[in-house]
Amino acid sequence: MEKLRVISAKISEEVYKEMILRVPEGERSSFIRDAIMDKLQKTPKPDKILELEQRLNKMEKEFAQIRKYLANLELLTYERGKTNPHTFCNDETDHKIIDYLTHYKGATTPELAEYLKTNRWLILNRLRRIQKKSNKQLGKPIIHYYAGEKTGKKRAWWMNEELIET
Repeated sequence: MEKLRVISAKISEEVYKEMILRVPEGERSSFIRDAIMDKLQKTPKPDKILELEQRLNKMEKEFAQIRKYLANLELLTYERGKTNPHTFCNDETDHKIIDYLTHYKGATTPELAEYLKTNRWLILNRLRRIQKKSNKQLGKPIIHYYAGEKTGKKRAWWMNEELIET
């Protein structure tokens, strides 16, 4: 027989009285032990949950890869100017950023912050999110950062002209 451990549990007076009525005095420990074992049988094991979680993560990665391949195939079949850059916007701020970039073809974060009257860190985070979201969906980002000088601007964000609607 296995080594037994003593535990204590607090139960309500009502449950205790019910147990005294239904379970004979010598069998209460085994009754509680059996009740715990029954409950444990119904509770999934953490390693099973971990295994299922890992399998789900693997499936999500595989689906993301398939989506990216499909997006790459669509890019090969796209004619120039088929993607609407506003589809990657979440709110009005994002739409204003895209409008500004579309009109001026590129901008620095301080320029965008001044235009939108907000701080440049918010703008930077929004630009990165739009870039990441478009890259995930299309396989290529609709905006990109270029640290060098391009049309008189240094360290600016630029629209990817081959992907956006004209």
